Order: sequence, then C-alpha cells, then structure tokens
Amino acid sequence: MPPALQPASADPLGAKFAALADPTRRAILQRLAHGETSVKELAAPFEMSLPAVSKHLKVLERAGLIARSRDAQWRPCRIEPDALRDVDDWLEKYRRLWEAGLDRLDKYLAENKE
Repeated sequence: MPPALQPASADPLGAKFAALADPTRRAILQRLAHGETSVKELAAPFEMSLPAVSKHLKVLERAGLIARSRDAQWRPCRIEPDALRDVDDWLEKYRRLWEAGLDRLDKYLAENKE
C-alpha cells in the first residue's frame, strides 16, 4: 500500500509530520499549547467554517497530537504534548549531524585561516 494511503497507525511519525505540514493545524496546536478550548473558540480566528476546522482537528487527532472530549454541549480539545516527543527525537538526530558538520567546517576554516 502506498505510504499516503496507509493508516496513521502504520507510520505514526509520518502522520505527525503530515499533520504539522499545514499552517492552520500548526496555529491550532499553538493555541492549544495555552490550554484546553472548544472547537468554536479554536475556529474564531480562522476564516473558515466549523466543519472545515473540524476536519483539521480530525487530522490532528488521528496523528495523536490532540485529544477531544465531550462534556454536555462543550467539546473541549487539548494538546497531547508527549505526542511531539518522537518528532523531537527524530529531529535531534539530524540536529546532531548538522552541528557535527558545522563544527568540522569551523575547524577547517580556522586551520586554513592562518
């Protein structure tokens, strides 16, 4: 099955990166980093319908980045901060590679400056 058609559970890291690729979803996560809020409150700053915001929330939820619950008529959303840990771990590997390469470049330039 092509990666784009695989369920999020087959590639959780890929699902998170796909969810984070959209600026609206990143803005939603940024808002949720300040605390739990309702779908209606999340939708307020965006020029889109509630169903459109709901679709974004479903992508974030399938990726495991947010959780939604129901309390009577209030449907709060909250960020799942631990869900970003594997994204950070993956990025850290590449950060170390880049830093090591830059350190080697600095050393090379310092040696050849003289």
